Parts: sequence; C-alpha cells; structure tokens
Amino acid sequence: MTVKHGEEAILETSLTTFPNPRIGRNYNVQITLPEFTCKCPFSGYPDFGTIYIDYVPDRLLVELKAIKLYINSYRDRYISHEESVNQILDDFIAACDPSHVNIKGDFNPRGNVHTVVEINYDKPVSLS
Repeated sequence: MTVKHGEEAILETSLTTFPNPRIGRNYNVQITLPEFTCKCPFSGYPDFGTIYIDYVPDRLLVELKAIKLYINSYRDRYISHEESVNQILDDFIAACDPSHVNIKGDFNPRGNVHTVVEINYDKPVSLS
C-alpha cells in the first residue's frame, strides 16, 4: 500500500512556530478546528468533534498549517475525549509556551451522549 502525500505530511508534522511580531502586547488568537476525529479506546468507533484553541501568545505563535496537520494526526489514535484535549494542551504549551491558553473539545453526540472537555492554562509568573 502506498502512503499518500497527505498521510506522509501528517506523519511528519510538528507544531511549527514563528516569532510573535508584537511581544509585550496581549492579544487573543482563536483557532477553530471543526474536523477533529479520533477513535474511542474502548469500542474503536470513531469520535468527531470541534477543537477550539484560544490563546495569548508570548514569544511564539503556532503556524496554522502545522496545527491543522497536528490535529489530523489524531484520526487513527485510540484516545478518550478527556485525554485528547489534555494531550493537545501539553503539546501546545511545549511548542509555543503561551501566556494563556484555553482548549475546548466539543464532541459530537454518540449514543445520546454529548461531551465537552475544556481546560485552561496560565503561564506561571516569573519573579526574576
């Protein structure tokens, strides 16, 4: 089986960043990713949802194509709603070290259950 161009790009992706052109100015960046999908670790059924990322950058911003490919990397992962949102947060913080970030996963109902997982992070204030 031949690996397709898009699949290769997803496999090789990382959360690429670039310098914030307005360091010191607090502004929000809102990213909506409406095609999130992963697989239920218990049943194997696909789960679909929308991931919302709202962050205040510090020194770095996340490149949009990189976040798209990163989110697409979840499509074949067996991961719970809760763990997927927490992992996205961990990876996002590791990549760009934002001043503040809120990540929300709004998952489509399946079996009459609708799940929303939301997590916030505030960068610790440096006293030095």
